[in-house]
Amino acid sequence: MKIALISPLRNADRRKPKGIFMPQLSLHLIAGLTPEEHEVHTIEEERESIDFNEWYDLVGISCMTSNAPRAYELAKGFRERGAKVVLGGIHPSIMPEEAIQHADAVVIGEAEGVWEDVLKDVQADKLRKTYRKDNPTLDRYIPVRYPKKSRKRILSIIPVMTTKGCPYNCEFCSVHTIYGRKIRHIPVRNVVRYIRETPGKLYMFLDDNIVGDVRYARELFTALKPLKIKWVGQASVSLAKNVDLIRMAVQSGCFGLFFGVETVTTAQAEKMTKSHNNLKDTEEAIKRIADLGIHFHPSMILGFDDDTKGIFEETLEFLYRNKISTASMNVLTPYPGTEIFKQFAEEDRLITRNWRHYNHNTPVYKPKQMSPRELYEGRLWAVKEFSKFSSVLKRLPYHLHVAIYHMMVNRACLQAIQIEIDNFPTVSKELYAV
Repeated sequence: MKIALISPLRNADRRKPKGIFMPQLSLHLIAGLTPEEHEVHTIEEERESIDFNEWYDLVGISCMTSNAPRAYELAKGFRERGAKVVLGGIHPSIMPEEAIQHADAVVIGEAEGVWEDVLKDVQADKLRKTYRKDNPTLDRYIPVRYPKKSRKRILSIIPVMTTKGCPYNCEFCSVHTIYGRKIRHIPVRNVVRYIRETPGKLYMFLDDNIVGDVRYARELFTALKPLKIKWVGQASVSLAKNVDLIRMAVQSGCFGLFFGVETVTTAQAEKMTKSHNNLKDTEEAIKRIADLGIHFHPSMILGFDDDTKGIFEETLEFLYRNKISTASMNVLTPYPGTEIFKQFAEEDRLITRNWRHYNHNTPVYKPKQMSPRELYEGRLWAVKEFSKFSSVLKRLPYHLHVAIYHMMVNRACLQAIQIEIDNFPTVSKELYAV
């Protein structure tokens, strides 16, 4: 069979800057699961257009919530031309009843353990509506071969996954719904083999918490050290309690980690189920991790029910006080499958179910202590203030060891927020017009 595996854009007419690119790991893993008898084409709409005139027997589309409408549009186009279409990814897994209205089949959860069945059933013309296998084993090595054109970027980042599952129960996250609460591991030997077989020096570990299992993390960092790579990833702030593990991470090539700090309000922090729910402890953790050589990139969420209109200035003060170089400031987004989505739906606080707007940037619900428009404008202001040239220069002396990275990331954030500001009138008219 001739097979297309597609990762769609959120907006078909808008792509990221050409110099920055990271391949979609899921597509290439599925390609690796496909027997060699089939002809496979991976198409990432972020870097190439889709040709509906090209014939495929089977089209697999992986999507999140924000690009689900585009995925459904692509599915319709290929089905009209006679191809069988299978949808997978986070959104179809959470909303299979919706997704199946746009496809011939839906893969719920992970493709490992079911993809070969999908292929056999397509060939036998016995495709089922849904396929699912919970918590499949991760022991099997899946070869991944990225196209040469995906490597010719200024920042060519190779994605890596070593674990699945998360024990936390954050109200705004659905990771545990897809991958389960038990942390499962890919054997370290397979991670090392994957890195040796991919042509890169800069890697991003996609694990929700790469230090979630300390024993495994130690084994992984030890194995990475001889590979002489540089990598970034995500971790819990609780890493600060383990100085030895931080040093092992640095020695293995880690230079930056993404941390879910989430909030700077005491009331909301105390509601968190994570190990650090005291802001003083968090600030001490930031200093310790940074002093040991890891770039601390916090993720902040704006729009919790305890947040007033003062949250934007409070967040900036927190970032400046802790000498933060780069940060993500996102709007609380009630993704389908999360507790916060159920709560807001029950309280009739959802403004829209146009999934394209469920993107971390656009308020799609009614906050308790400000209007959606005020939340939208407040976030735009905070990100622009933090990323503007004078602010970036003021923080530069604290980050001279990563000066180029500091300048590049903040410049990219400023460019991205300017696009959002330019689009604000259109989004505001659609969602917030009275």
